[in-house]
Amino acid sequence: MIEWIVANGWVFWLALFLVLAIIEVMSLDLYFIMLATGALAAVFTALAGGPFWLQTLVFCVIALLMILFLRPIALRHLRRSPADRLTNVDRLVGLDALVLEPTTRLSGRAKIGGETWSARVDGDATLEPGTYGRVTRIVGATAYITERTPTET
Repeated sequence: MIEWIVANGWVFWLALFLVLAIIEVMSLDLYFIMLATGALAAVFTALAGGPFWLQTLVFCVIALLMILFLRPIALRHLRRSPADRLTNVDRLVGLDALVLEPTTRLSGRAKIGGETWSARVDGDATLEPGTYGRVTRIVGATAYITERTPTET
């Protein structure tokens, strides 16, 4: 078995590349794709006629370089999101909230973006039903709102 792997290294590295790429698709961690890139470099080394020890060395060096240098840059790029691409509850901050029941620092409900949320007042005021507030932050499933001044539209 070992003799076959050494003699047909490109098949071994190609299979390893495919397995690592599939694991990366499932995990989305950016580790396995870096290892898969090392395996792909080993495939080309094997096809160029390099001995198995060189293929292994190429795999290790390329994978290590990718993890140390390329992965941090890729993660920074993926985590950076401009303000116009806010998602989930982040997009609700700054919107108007229609108060549905008396809302204090301890309890309340408000309608924000067509959905009813548990609401709390960010401050000491009490907001009465039918008034509008402005969402300042969302913590869990609770929206914190402040009283909207009459000049705000």
